[in-house]
Amino acid sequence: MKKRDAVDLLFLAAIWGGSFLFMRMAVSQFGPVLLIELRLILGTVFLMPLVFLRGDFNALCQNAAQIVIVGIINAALPFTLLAYATLSVTAGFVAILNATTPLFGAIIAVLWLKERISIIRIIGLVIGFSGVVLLVWGKASFKPGGNGLAILAALTATLLYGIGSNYSKKKLFNVSPLIIACGSQLGGALFLLPPALLLLPAKMPSFSAIMAVVSLGVICTGIAYILFYQLVANAGAAKAMTVTFLIPVFAMVFGYLFLTETVTLNMMVGCAIILLGTGLATGLIRLDRIKK
Repeated sequence: MKKRDAVDLLFLAAIWGGSFLFMRMAVSQFGPVLLIELRLILGTVFLMPLVFLRGDFNALCQNAAQIVIVGIINAALPFTLLAYATLSVTAGFVAILNATTPLFGAIIAVLWLKERISIIRIIGLVIGFSGVVLLVWGKASFKPGGNGLAILAALTATLLYGIGSNYSKKKLFNVSPLIIACGSQLGGALFLLPPALLLLPAKMPSFSAIMAVVSLGVICTGIAYILFYQLVANAGAAKAMTVTFLIPVFAMVFGYLFLTETVTLNMMVGCAIILLGTGLATGLIRLDRIKK
């Protein structure tokens, strides 16, 4: 990987790691649904001019139905579930759970797209989900005031991401990633608009919460998607996907620095196991390369 691409990778990981920080800063004042509605609107406003400049608007309209579905299952619902999770679980903890997305993606690909799976990938899945068990063991409580629903919401979000990514691969394989990114933000925003209007906050959120939402929409959605697809073009999809390994690290560091969140040994060990399993299950870590 070139030095410029490595810098872009770190920057992207920092941005997406920061998204969990911004959600945690704003969700209690905006509520999960309105928070994500604003994020999707801002992301659409940022990305749509690029679609027009590239002359891709007609392609967006031609694939509108499939893109709206992606917007619901790969943006609106998982974003909202993750935002809900940050109401009662730390940013770093949610980011670690979010790192299971490639694990669910691999399982869905095998079950739905009939992709072949090697023994190494199966071992990776087992290791990855073992890390999840270690992470939540003794912490998931479904009693009043417990965080069990938050953990379940975060894992459901990653399952939806896995379904959404495979749906895109099957139905939108010939569509530009920029079109999918922009269209999914728009489709997700339209889907969440009715409930968002019914769940407006009783009082005006604080300036810091508003700026967190702006950062979430413009930086963590608009700029991040552009940076990611630029990285895919320059370094390849496999190398770009290594951002998965760095996002939880930045989220834990940001949570510790700005929200005084605790980073426990259990979190670090669980994160390491999940990422190891993710690397093996997705092929980002290959044993033949290690041997060489």
